[in-house]
Amino acid sequence: MARRSKLEIITDMLAAIRDKRGRIKPTHLLYKANLSHKKMTEYLEELLTKEMVKEEEVESYKYIIITDKGLGFLQEIKRIEEFTESFGL
Repeated sequence: MARRSKLEIITDMLAAIRDKRGRIKPTHLLYKANLSHKKMTEYLEELLTKEMVKEEEVESYKYIIITDKGLGFLQEIKRIEEFTESFGL
């Protein structure tokens, strides 16, 4: 089985958050994205820096929340995938 690219991992992380109504606990994201803690932390820092996600604390629980920028990224990725599929790539 081939390793996932950085783009695939980021897409999987953002989709996992979106699919949980836009917010997810870090541990759940770890499992949904199928990453080690170290790797998830690295990718999460990048997503936070690029403002695709934000962190929020609700009743002492930490959540990762997808931003409009993150949702826009997922829409563009889907559009690109559909475009490449239309050419059989």
